[in-house]
Amino acid sequence: MTADAADRPYTHVPDLAASQEVPPHGTLSRSIINDERVKVVLFTFAAGEELSEHTASMPAVLHFLAGRAEVTLGADTVSAGPGTWIHMPPHLRHSIRVQEPVILLLTLIKPNPAAAG
Repeated sequence: MTADAADRPYTHVPDLAASQEVPPHGTLSRSIINDERVKVVLFTFAAGEELSEHTASMPAVLHFLAGRAEVTLGADTVSAGPGTWIHMPPHLRHSIRVQEPVILLLTLIKPNPAAAG
């Protein structure tokens, strides 16, 4: 992201995957956007890492930018690689097992506050 990004009403990243280094061990995460409608988090996972089974209280999208992993979605397990896109409804049990270093963009879609009233 550009140094003067705070002065702009948008975020522009020419190549999100190329701007990230995957750690040799562990997992790193960095929030890209967090406003009233959406939270976008960039994850990098070293090979062999796992994200244990959990759920999200809101709809979520996993977009794999690089690497390979197995993703468990409820009772199903799918392979994920560069370009894989997965939409999950709220409360779906899911986990990730990384086979090759992964760069993953997670988008959490927050409820519309206007619809609550």
